[in-house]
Amino acid sequence: MQKKGERDAAELLYTNCYSGLVISLLSSCLMVFGFKDANIFEMKLYWWIGMAALLVLRFADALVWQKTKRGTIYDGQKYVLRFASGTILTALMWCFYCLMVFPHIETIELAFNIIIVAAMAGGAATILGAHKPTAILYSAILLVPFSLALLTSDVHHQYILGLLGLAFSAVMVITAKKSGEFNQVAIRLKNENAILVEHMEEEVEERTNQIYQLSNIDPLTGLFNRTAFLSQLDKHIEYDKKSGGTFALLFIDLDGFKKINDSIGHEAGDRVLQQTAQRLKNSCPDEQLLCRWGGDEFLVGLDQADANSALELAQQLIAKISNPYVFESNRLNLGATVGIAMYPEHTVSGIKLIQLADTAMYFQKKNSPCTAGLFSERLGKQLAREQRLKDALSEAIEEDQLRIVYQPIIDAKTHTTVAFEALLRWNLNNENIPPDEFITIAEQYGLIRKIGNWVLQQACSTAVSWQQHATIAVSVNVSVIQLQDNEFIDFVDSVLAQTELAPECLHIEITESVFAADKEALLEKITALKQRNIHISIDDFGTEYSSLSVIQELSADIVKIDRAFVHSLDTNGLPIVKAVLNIAEAFGYEVIAEGVETVQQANILRDLGVDYLQGFYFCKPLELRALSNFVKSKPLPFTKPQKSAS
Repeated sequence: MQKKGERDAAELLYTNCYSGLVISLLSSCLMVFGFKDANIFEMKLYWWIGMAALLVLRFADALVWQKTKRGTIYDGQKYVLRFASGTILTALMWCFYCLMVFPHIETIELAFNIIIVAAMAGGAATILGAHKPTAILYSAILLVPFSLALLTSDVHHQYILGLLGLAFSAVMVITAKKSGEFNQVAIRLKNENAILVEHMEEEVEERTNQIYQLSNIDPLTGLFNRTAFLSQLDKHIEYDKKSGGTFALLFIDLDGFKKINDSIGHEAGDRVLQQTAQRLKNSCPDEQLLCRWGGDEFLVGLDQADANSALELAQQLIAKISNPYVFESNRLNLGATVGIAMYPEHTVSGIKLIQLADTAMYFQKKNSPCTAGLFSERLGKQLAREQRLKDALSEAIEEDQLRIVYQPIIDAKTHTTVAFEALLRWNLNNENIPPDEFITIAEQYGLIRKIGNWVLQQACSTAVSWQQHATIAVSVNVSVIQLQDNEFIDFVDSVLAQTELAPECLHIEITESVFAADKEALLEKITALKQRNIHISIDDFGTEYSSLSVIQELSADIVKIDRAFVHSLDTNGLPIVKAVLNIAEAFGYEVIAEGVETVQQANILRDLGVDYLQGFYFCKPLELRALSNFVKSKPLPFTKPQKSAS
């Protein structure tokens, strides 16, 4: 198209030049022969002969172009430069004439000369518009040197004419520039339209294909996008409705993809997605039923499939995706979790089928990542309940649905209450939601900070109220997520300051799961708490991630033996309790046994050397209204286990 544009520019220049050449010749005659001055006439005559010769040559060049090149395919740029050379020479001739004669001529002839060159500059802005540089240069050469020469004159009217000439030259240059740009755009549009008309069918086909690609194909992976896949899915389901066929939908989500994006960069992530798409293409029976749903999620449809064949394909795809991704100097590993929904077993709607498969994938990823799982009604109900609880939990504090109950922790020797553990309860529409259920939801959906801070505030406020009767601590469970919060220590300080609770009366309970997180950062937080004389307890000791090295670094105050070991004292629980006591003694920790429900358990644990006991045998968790009376009561007695009647 560029070559054609250059030929169009040459055609415009040569076609429009005849009138300009004639006008230039007539103007030169008037300027030379119209004002006869004996002193410079001979010089003017020589100039005219040179100008006439140049104009004749240009006229001849135009005729040759018209006869030999017009309507043919030729080098347009060559002829544009050829025409421009003649035009610039003409402008230089005019410039030379004006500079040569103006010191010797009268005012009338001077004004005539200025009018002539100004008129030719004005005409050139249009006639030479097909080639912007030539149009601009022609106007500038005609006017600028002559105007500058006039500005050097001591004659006032010549100075004024010089100023006018410079101003007019600026206007002409701007006009020539705009005219040139307009002509360039016109030439380009003309050629684009010509190409469109000439190659209409090819262009329409190509653009149709582009539109299809944009509306149906994912540009990164080359797979169907959502729009195209949904269309194909509806067609297959409609066919299966008529034929009585079955259909399986696999919802695939990559495991570990976010870490690749965050650590190596999105370019590496894109490469992984492209390779994943290729692996899916190589493994799936029908590319028309393969889709990048979004991000690192892919959909695969399987015609005439049952649950077994769908699970089999899912396992194959997981294995393919789990192979290392190698490119440049990177060797990356990730997995995939797959959720499966079946038509018509689970639903007869295409979009609903995708939602159910997504639900199955989500459940599978949470409970057993890098595996495949089938949707079920039980799963649907479970996730629906989780969603309902999540929505309600976000407003549970404002709706006054949460409350704290307090379970006493008893000194095994004196039988006195040394602390109360603050336990959170949630009543939703007259249903008591178990803490094990809603705490997990709170942690998963980012609600635990708000709820945990509320519990800490309430527990400390309540603990202040019982200090007038006895110095009894309050023990508050804190999640790993709360400990990871950079503002947690400041919040604890503010709560203690507001409630005026002594720091040694606050015990923070943490589970062993903290050891699976950023150990250094968490140890720093725990150290800061201990520096404030706040006691640290390790809850559910021995059930999760603890190691002797971490326990040594932690320097906690108390370990709590999990209720599971207490309940199995008569079997394998006893050796574990003894082992925990040995470890605690070695590190100087005190020990609390949870879940004490019988006097036999209480006596065994006391005799083994457990410091504190907690459980239903002593007291169930107390509501706030019953707490004050319990604090005022006498120590709880132990009784010796009675022998059973024989």
